[in-house]
Amino acid sequence: MLLTLDNFDGAGARDYTSALDAESVLEIDRRLNQPSELRAALIAATSQFVVPAAGARAIVSRADGTKLFTGYLTEAPAYEYLGWGERGPAYRYQLRALTDEFLLDRRQLPARAPFVARPAGEILRQLANDLLPGAFNTTAIQDLDALPAFVSDFERPFSEHAADLALRARAAYRAHNGALVFASLGATSHSLSESDAGFSPDSLKLRAPARVVNDLTVTGRVEPRAHVKDYFLGDGFTLDFSLSDIPFTRRTATFFEEEYKGSALGGTRWTSADPAAAISVSGGKLLIAGGSGSDGQTRVVFVEKVELGGGMLLQHGEAAFTAASDGVLGGLYNGSVAIANCFAGFRITPSSSQSAIRALVNGVATGSTITTVAGHRYGLSTHLYATEIYRTRQTFHSSAHPAGSGRGGAAVAADVRVVLEVHDIDPASPGSPGFVSTVLYDAVVAAAPGYCAYALVNSASLHCNLAFTRLLRISDAEVRSQIPTQSWRTRLVGLQSEGAECLILDTPELLFHSQYPPVANEAIEVRYRSRGRALVRITDPASIAALTSGSDDGVRSAVRRVATPAPRTTADSEAAALALLDDSIQPAWIGEYTAWSDSLLSAAGDIFPGDAIAISASSRDASFTAIVREVQIALAASLGDRERYRIQFSNEAAAPLAFAFDPAHLREPLDLTATTSTAGTEFIADLPNAEVTTITSTTVTIDAGAAPPAGGGIEVRRSDFGWGQQNDRNLVGRFTTRTFTVTRLSRVADFSLRQYDASTPPKYSRYSTALHVDYPL
Repeated sequence: MLLTLDNFDGAGARDYTSALDAESVLEIDRRLNQPSELRAALIAATSQFVVPAAGARAIVSRADGTKLFTGYLTEAPAYEYLGWGERGPAYRYQLRALTDEFLLDRRQLPARAPFVARPAGEILRQLANDLLPGAFNTTAIQDLDALPAFVSDFERPFSEHAADLALRARAAYRAHNGALVFASLGATSHSLSESDAGFSPDSLKLRAPARVVNDLTVTGRVEPRAHVKDYFLGDGFTLDFSLSDIPFTRRTATFFEEEYKGSALGGTRWTSADPAAAISVSGGKLLIAGGSGSDGQTRVVFVEKVELGGGMLLQHGEAAFTAASDGVLGGLYNGSVAIANCFAGFRITPSSSQSAIRALVNGVATGSTITTVAGHRYGLSTHLYATEIYRTRQTFHSSAHPAGSGRGGAAVAADVRVVLEVHDIDPASPGSPGFVSTVLYDAVVAAAPGYCAYALVNSASLHCNLAFTRLLRISDAEVRSQIPTQSWRTRLVGLQSEGAECLILDTPELLFHSQYPPVANEAIEVRYRSRGRALVRITDPASIAALTSGSDDGVRSAVRRVATPAPRTTADSEAAALALLDDSIQPAWIGEYTAWSDSLLSAAGDIFPGDAIAISASSRDASFTAIVREVQIALAASLGDRERYRIQFSNEAAAPLAFAFDPAHLREPLDLTATTSTAGTEFIADLPNAEVTTITSTTVTIDAGAAPPAGGGIEVRRSDFGWGQQNDRNLVGRFTTRTFTVTRLSRVADFSLRQYDASTPPKYSRYSTALHVDYPL
């Protein structure tokens, strides 16, 4: 065994093996998804002894070169006075070191937008590169599953981010010998059998705690539920309107705000391709002076994808054109950056000596044209309102569904309303910043992609500059209105200081700002999702039947409030519950084994937390595979290359490895009907596009937004409960056509819709569409 320390004093690595305290044992503690720790004690043996310095590089290795530990002293050694020796006072020096991620942990992560739809391993590589570019070998980092979103927090160290990524991907990470390793749990496997020649029965300790759960309730976050549409009529002076439900709204957030400071684009925010050297940053502006002449060759692209879910606002900046231009500004691309792939953006084309601006939707220029004027600035903004808040389900793992084959993770289809607007600002007209923007496009795009690349610039030959760029999450509620004889228009929800026209309050209310009151007979439509707790109760009938005996009905119940990965919807909660049941219905095992290294090591080599270990002990009725949770290594110089290993392991029935739970109690009732492990298959599609088309004093005409299923229909109720063929208490009717008319009995009328199919019993939509009418009779 060899201990070397490099104090970075120019002398290189020194051999401290002879200085190890003979009365102490050098210990290495390896913990799953945490930095490993080295503890050792030194005594000055010679006059050449150099006290180790804080930050010294520490390496513990065998004679064959195998490194058991590599890391850095976290602090200067602690001095323990031993008395007076031949050379003066004698001390024992207590050392503590952590593995190589110590270098990353002591640096602050840069501020960056949340990672979106990126594999966990790719995120880990990016974080390491942000902190110390090229310092670590990252070839052993596997990508594993993509995460819908991951937020890096500059207040947390790198190792905590790595542990979080490992949890979400059911993986193990470690930093060792200048390399980062990130792999699925159990990627390396060992075996331990009582038939092995060197097996020590006394060293194996096993416990089988009774932890079977086969009736599981999982609770997650507050989720978006019913698709709600409220209809009001303006009277010329009323500013506030009572909503029919509390809207699901996420906190508004600024994902990034680019002011173009400095002399180059920020590497944590943008990537660029510029073969013609046409793009530069100067004076707080992004300058574009030409391009390669080809579509998609000269571009500035945001490093993350943009999720087309809920409400989003992209303010591409105020563009000042200096010559006739050709290209796309503020483009969202479903694929590579090319006009044919542009889901939404602003198409810029030459118009004599000026430029023409048009909406670009699904690769086609559409709508009216604005021709630029020399000296004017043009604020370009894109508003997005999706029928779904999240475009991908969370993925959950278990021993039966490891990384790469988790439960959940499906894409969520949605339509997206796209609003493209241009604000013409004339520096010679002081009032122009307050003028109403020109809407180039305002329509719903069906079956929109879930994620798009955002290319601020796609320049064939653009000649302009941009003063700022922002990406914001705005209210998930959509407000539109129509003045008689005019077209519907989208009203911006938010603060008045940001140019918005109204607010959505939790009271719940729609409140128009004073200078934007709805005029008499102006129709108002508010679209949002109601809110409720994501929760589900799922049972495993086979496990219950196997445990049934006499008066014991076999049910083993539990409630889990999952914190990570966060179940954002009931569908997520179902996937989480099924993943937990994969393991919780199995027998739980916890154990440890202690042995000398020369009788323990197998062809798989050294043992690290996250490795799988197959236990075979027929005399104890134990045959299972577990995951190593902790490895403690004790060694002394006098023992040569023999180390004492203490391995702690358990399977996921004893302690899940891909979940973190919130211990807080849920202050909500859990009156749930249990479903079986086929959960999620008993629902058909919602009716998010159902809407009221005509309102009279006595009737309401409804378009369900989709034709009813063959043999099924559209069920309409006056409130959102009682669904099914046996309950007619609040039933309005069942309809077999897409469009139908129902009776309106009062000023305020509510109708809830779900579709059902021809199954026996019929399958219904998971969530209702709630239509609320508040019109004078």
